[in-house]
Amino acid sequence: MATKSIRNRVGEEAVQQKGWLVAHKWLLLRRISQISILMIFLAGPLFSVWIIKGNMTSSLLLETIPLSDPFVFLQTLASGVLVDENMIIGAVIIAAFYFMVGGRVYCSWVCPVNAVTDAADWLRRALNIRNRITLSRDNRSILLVAIILVSMISGMLVWELVNPVTMIQRELVFAMGFSWVLMLAIFILDAFFSRRAWCGHLCPMGKFYSMMGRYSPLKVNALHRSQCDDCMDCYAVCPEPQVIKPALKGDEKTSPVIFSGDCTNCGQCIDVCAKDVFSVGHRFITPIKEIKNSDTSQREVSL
Repeated sequence: MATKSIRNRVGEEAVQQKGWLVAHKWLLLRRISQISILMIFLAGPLFSVWIIKGNMTSSLLLETIPLSDPFVFLQTLASGVLVDENMIIGAVIIAAFYFMVGGRVYCSWVCPVNAVTDAADWLRRALNIRNRITLSRDNRSILLVAIILVSMISGMLVWELVNPVTMIQRELVFAMGFSWVLMLAIFILDAFFSRRAWCGHLCPMGKFYSMMGRYSPLKVNALHRSQCDDCMDCYAVCPEPQVIKPALKGDEKTSPVIFSGDCTNCGQCIDVCAKDVFSVGHRFITPIKEIKNSDTSQREVSL
């Protein structure tokens, strides 16, 4: 694979090849998803249009379908608080959904904090800011276990006291202000101190949903990895760049599917790739073999 002789800005070649709209398709779809979900929750208290009642922790859709965050459900069980039938049904519905589409889809398509961390990452690239501190990804696991243990000891839903998603939704309704201070702190941390510090290294919900999505059928793949020109744009924009290499740099016997539960299925690698190496598909995709002879080179999917 040839390396680019002249390094363009990240995603610039994709914009030139595919056009701005196509080269930002997944980003635009994610923003529409995040804003739409937030507005559905706010429509009731702000405009008396009650499509859904409650918040992203626990809610009732169309006054009929219960929805419960499975991470909150886990904390509730740990705290010893009795759970009712609706909470169990709601947790099963949400858990089943995120299992099917990839657990960390929550992080990239639902969580409003994602827009803040994406903006911070863009600023890092624009200003070529280097990490000042190094954080371990194990921090998320440690915090996840700690939250469950503290919930067991205290009998409280500990994470909900500091969950920025819950705080944002509440403060948009009641015009309080601490969540904006928290958002600014996350932005500064991600932009100037450690890349993707919050989502990739600290947020326990990210770890919880990554475990849930490890065996999801819907996965990003590098099916056309033979077309890769090593521009490194996918690594530059991916919130979890360590998940790319096994699929992108494998041989013909190695699956091109990104199996890691840490992948957020955000589609940023698809947007910035001018060679259309990446796509979204099922986890059972098999590698493409190169078949060459003296006159032609063709490719077929191995069955």
